[in-house]
Amino acid sequence: MSATGSTLPRRALGRELRRLRTAKAMTQADAARAGETSPQSIGRMEEGQSTRVTNMMVNALCDAFSATDVERKTLLGLVQEVRSARERGGGWWRAYADQIATDFDHYLALEESASRLTAWKVAILPGLLQTPEYRREIAWAESPDAPADVIEKRIEWATRRQTRLENPHFTVDVILLESVLRDQVGGSTVMAGQMHHLAKVAELPNVSVRVVPFSARSILGSYVGSFSLLEFPELPQSKLVEPPIVYVEEYAGDLYLERDAEVERYRHALREINRVALDRGKSRSLILSVAKGYAE
Repeated sequence: MSATGSTLPRRALGRELRRLRTAKAMTQADAARAGETSPQSIGRMEEGQSTRVTNMMVNALCDAFSATDVERKTLLGLVQEVRSARERGGGWWRAYADQIATDFDHYLALEESASRLTAWKVAILPGLLQTPEYRREIAWAESPDAPADVIEKRIEWATRRQTRLENPHFTVDVILLESVLRDQVGGSTVMAGQMHHLAKVAELPNVSVRVVPFSARSILGSYVGSFSLLEFPELPQSKLVEPPIVYVEEYAGDLYLERDAEVERYRHALREINRVALDRGKSRSLILSVAKGYAE
């Protein structure tokens, strides 16, 4: 887990509390009375949202749920992990809070905690791989009336986010539909620079960039649309591993899918997309060929 994030231990704590409560056939209102808190607070805890949690409250809930000694120890360990992360302070992006949508703020916390990110894109490169020039064009498209200094602040935080790629324990697998390379965001000069940057980033040992060409004989990837799969390491104290999350970014709002059946459907799509994608070497050659075309 990232040294800065409490998102994963909060989610793990909530999941364990919900499991014990439902096994005891208790409602959230029942749990709230046992923990001397509100049903709303129990709901926030179970959803992994930020809320005040104390050892006394968790011990009371453990008593009410007839938790075993091992279960109680695990829950109290998760409370300590949440507390330790909070004392270390929020993620680096908090300094840019006024430039980041609330939904994406949640995504950044998950990305910071992830050990592996697999992204499939049918339009627009992932933010982790964008050049400042490419990102600037997107920012102006999103907010054409924004002051220039606001746009530059967005570029600053987007660039800082990319330092995550320097972490050898963070694996990034990106698969792009060829249309992403051909969509002229900002024009030929911007795209030529972006293609060269993409080829360079793909040389990092923990980063893979592959392309599904127009000639690929499968339309499932186009049908599914863009999405990211986030996978997480075990938590340092409890050793629990949070289930993966599928993130779908939409213009009007984002989706976070974590049910086993939902995640498996996207894993199935990834298997098919991987099957028709070019290997890393051929993908790099295609990217550089496209870059040459933009430069001519």
